[in-house]
Amino acid sequence: MSTLEELARSRVKAQAAARKLEISVLKKLIESLTLALEAQEKRAAEKAERDRQNNISRINQLLAASGLSVADLQQPAPRRRRRTTKRRRSSKRGKIPPKYRLVVDGVEHLWSGRGRAPLVFANYFAEGNSRESVEIAKQS
Repeated sequence: MSTLEELARSRVKAQAAARKLEISVLKKLIESLTLALEAQEKRAAEKAERDRQNNISRINQLLAASGLSVADLQQPAPRRRRRTTKRRRSSKRGKIPPKYRLVVDGVEHLWSGRGRAPLVFANYFAEGNSRESVEIAKQS
């Protein structure tokens, strides 16, 4: 491992080495490293662009060999439906007509009889009243 790599990996070692240098030498070193960094970034960007152009060229060759065009690639692929072996039942139940009606203070409360009883009905039943007393008569 080179000295620069060692200094780059350890902040403590870099600071210790920097303390040994004069400020003017340290500024020149920073300037040199900045120029080296910019050159490296430029070379990396050029290589990335070359690779991109090579990839485009290879893709165009593959398209030409297969008889496809760019427009063919832009069309959405047909959606395939997944086949299921078992039919899934909906967990939601349909709406059912109310089975119980209770009028309290001129306000009508309706309940289907499913699930937990609303507080109005729970209080009514807790007073000793029966469900049959608030049941809605079936229309025939």
